[in-house]
Amino acid sequence: MLTAALAPLLEPRDPQAQDITLRLKPPGFADATGGVFWLGTDGLGRDVLSRLIEGTRVSLLVGLGGATLSAVLGTSLGLTAGYAGGWLDALIMRVVDTWQAIPFTVLAIAVVVILGPSLTNVILVLGVSSWVNYARVVRGETLSLRRGEIVLAARVVGATPLRVVANHLLPQVSASVIVLSSLLVASMILFEASLSFLGLGVQPPIPSWGNMVLDGVEPIRVAWWVSFFPGLAILLTVMGINLFGDGLRDAFDPRLRLTLSSPPR
Repeated sequence: MLTAALAPLLEPRDPQAQDITLRLKPPGFADATGGVFWLGTDGLGRDVLSRLIEGTRVSLLVGLGGATLSAVLGTSLGLTAGYAGGWLDALIMRVVDTWQAIPFTVLAIAVVVILGPSLTNVILVLGVSSWVNYARVVRGETLSLRRGEIVLAARVVGATPLRVVANHLLPQVSASVIVLSSLLVASMILFEASLSFLGLGVQPPIPSWGNMVLDGVEPIRVAWWVSFFPGLAILLTVMGINLFGDGLRDAFDPRLRLTLSSPPR
């Protein structure tokens, strides 16, 4: 996150500047002016390190943006289903079941093909495609909380359903939402890289880790560094966020581990 925030200060060169005379130079290469390309250059002579740093911004933007959109949509539907009950609960949960039956990758690719590949569309697609876990977890907690003394007391004094949900239910399910979001950010980054690798994600010249890996596929035998370093960045970032999410899950509520890891029946 610090790298993304300080990217303009950390980038040694313009990440989009091309120099065909410097194409596919190895890590540590020094040009005529004495400037060192610490991670080498790609097929268009662009500095891999600068593009890797700039790609951090894109990956975190996609991860945080997609997770936020999913959290808002899934939490709203989960609270509505759990508190309202009845036919509305049944309708929302049938939508959840249907949505969950569609493979996520297939759904994301189909929507991106229809809307067109761009940074905004990738965030929109990933956010809209990943709300079902929020809806299930939040609905389950709301069902147990709506019969609690606090909710009953609020209803007795005349609080509207919207006020009950906003003031008494939402704060109590927020811990689960935060934990789910921390775990989902890593998945969002990974799926963005997958879509970009397929040419359906963030489009050049905007650098993202996925399209950087794609840039290194063709010259992989003579320039391994073009794909290796963005792939390593994806690996370390996803692993770090997952470990952070595990820590949050245990800190907030160890019981949530069973909810998230239990196999479907």
